[in-house]
Amino acid sequence: MNRRTGGGGGPGQSNELRGDVAGPVVQVRDVHGGFHVHDGAKPLPIPRQLPAAGRLVNRDEALSVLERMPSGSRAVVISGPAGIGKTALALHWANGRLGDYPDGQLYADLQGHSAAGPASPAEILGGFVRALGIAGDRVPVDLAERAALFRSLTAGRRLLIVLDDAYSAAQVAPLLPGAPGDGEGGPPGPAAVVTSRWRLGGLVMRGARAVQLGPLAADSALELLGATLGAERVGREREMAGALVELCARSPLALSVAAARLATRPAWSMADLVRDLADEKRRLAVLSVPDAEDDVTIRAALELSYRALPDPARRLYRALGLFPGAAFDARAAAALAGEPLPEVRDGLGVLAAASLLDDLPGGRYRLHELARLHALETVEGHDPPERRAEAVGRLVEWTVAAALAASRACAPYRNLPDPPDAPPGPPVFADAADALDWLDGEFGTLRAVARRAQESGLHQRAFLLVDAVWPLFLHRGRHAERLEFDRLGLAAARAAGGGFAEAKMLNRTGLALRGLGRLDEAAADFRDALALWDALGDRSRVAGTRRRLGLLELDRDDLTAAAAHFDAALGEYRAAGDDRRTALTLCDLGTVLIRDGRPDGAVEVLTEAGRLLDDGTGDNAYNQAMVLLLLGRAHALRGPGGPGTPSPAADLATRALEAMRSLGSALGEADALHVLGDLAAGGGRVTEARRHYEDARRILAGAGAPTEALDRALTGLGDD
Repeated sequence: MNRRTGGGGGPGQSNELRGDVAGPVVQVRDVHGGFHVHDGAKPLPIPRQLPAAGRLVNRDEALSVLERMPSGSRAVVISGPAGIGKTALALHWANGRLGDYPDGQLYADLQGHSAAGPASPAEILGGFVRALGIAGDRVPVDLAERAALFRSLTAGRRLLIVLDDAYSAAQVAPLLPGAPGDGEGGPPGPAAVVTSRWRLGGLVMRGARAVQLGPLAADSALELLGATLGAERVGREREMAGALVELCARSPLALSVAAARLATRPAWSMADLVRDLADEKRRLAVLSVPDAEDDVTIRAALELSYRALPDPARRLYRALGLFPGAAFDARAAAALAGEPLPEVRDGLGVLAAASLLDDLPGGRYRLHELARLHALETVEGHDPPERRAEAVGRLVEWTVAAALAASRACAPYRNLPDPPDAPPGPPVFADAADALDWLDGEFGTLRAVARRAQESGLHQRAFLLVDAVWPLFLHRGRHAERLEFDRLGLAAARAAGGGFAEAKMLNRTGLALRGLGRLDEAAADFRDALALWDALGDRSRVAGTRRRLGLLELDRDDLTAAAAHFDAALGEYRAAGDDRRTALTLCDLGTVLIRDGRPDGAVEVLTEAGRLLDDGTGDNAYNQAMVLLLLGRAHALRGPGGPGTPSPAADLATRALEAMRSLGSALGEADALHVLGDLAAGGGRVTEARRHYEDARRILAGAGAPTEALDRALTGLGDD
């Protein structure tokens, strides 16, 4: 209500307004002629700030996530490593949606990884509100007031804001627009697209959608290369182009830099650049355009990411540069860094949030390839050699402890040394199958750490690590990688000195060669081992190598020579009272008797073997399963047990199959399936036999083991 007091403003009179005033008020004394009131409001300007979209190659999956963004969403966060194409994706999508945001588009580079430091939200907001028509002298000074004004200006408007290279959720939060639109089915309200090397979990918690970018697919990376160099050249040098793509880790920035270097140096071939990039020490230097106006290098981008990390995460990042394998868990990282496990877990979370590493299933992590090279370059430039050597030594000690723990869980009967006391301690395994899965999954890392140990002069540790992995080869084959790995152990044993370790590894390389069908080479290694065991006076080990020579004769189908070796070993084991090895040698003799068509003798020796292995501890579960399997073969050879007495062969083989599966022994499972297939084939059940044979063949092929016997069995099957 407006209340006026006083007269018309003459001398001695008061002329004022009291009470609430709503809306415009005009107060005059005299009016002559017409009186007009005009609304001074002007329409807000429509900003058009989006830069042009760069080249985008096959990001269909990420684009589909953006296209499905509900109209009520305020923001979407596109995260990923440096140079992965986040800005290109955001601008490509935004420029394609101009019609959906007719009230304008705002853009700001938040300089989250700029050498000058992140941009101030207050400064960005000042530019935004001025672009929306607010005069400079009316822009509030206080950040909160600017943010409130910005929300008021954008509420309900069909406006798109692109915020590029954000540093943190705190930097972005004041820059988000006002109230969203009407939700699903209605017109879009204001929205923001944010790009960042960080995952910005704080924004996601408040409702932002998340899109995480990874490397390009190989075909898409080749397409990007061809866009600069020409599809004809890429097609002509296809093999080298493929190698170049992988050396650039399929990163759009790295590929663009590599393509620019080739385009500006016509005399260079792709093979020349691939040769330079193959040198890990030079790769980051090669991936640069030295005459560019700005510092267009992978190294510069990664260095800015590194500098943005808190100090503990920087230390962890440098330490991870020394990791020789591809993937690692928090325990391995803690051993390498020499830091407590909880702090390392926190640091890995920071590095994952910063898009410097990927968090993989099962609690494992992997540095992005170019980040790995940068981390290695950084640790070599920052940490002295003795500190780096200490870190590698800690990792080797921990890996040996973990591998020994897994080996003991898989094969409790093995005479292994106690594991070293290496923080944060080895994994805990639920059972033998769990430990075997760990050895299988970690084999690449175990091999890489063993190599690093050997290169670092830690020969005895390298030998222990190779020796600990034995159960993996026993149960899962891995024939393609096994020989090289065992020869690494042999080299380490020789460098460490002492005949025991060397002879042990010669037995191992002989078995690896046998698995590859290279029987003469295997025999040479076994004979060298036999000479060393003789010189050491270790009769039990002499007997063990005689067993292995017998296995070679069995492979050659010389049953007489094989039985002679097995009998000699059996005598040594019985004299020593070694029940377990006696039982294993009886199994070998049982195999000879089965192959020789003497099932009754085989059942006799195999029954004794089963009795010797049944010590009540469960430590011999695998060998007991093998006894069941061989008994199944022997009873199958015997044939039906007479009227009303069916052969126990199928039951024995089925029990063996169940035991092998529970142990996680792929090779044992394949053997059991082979026996069941033979039994089905002998009974005229062709379909069942084919199923067992094919399952067994698939397992053996997956383990890199020979499949010739199963191929012959499948060929020999008739039609159903």
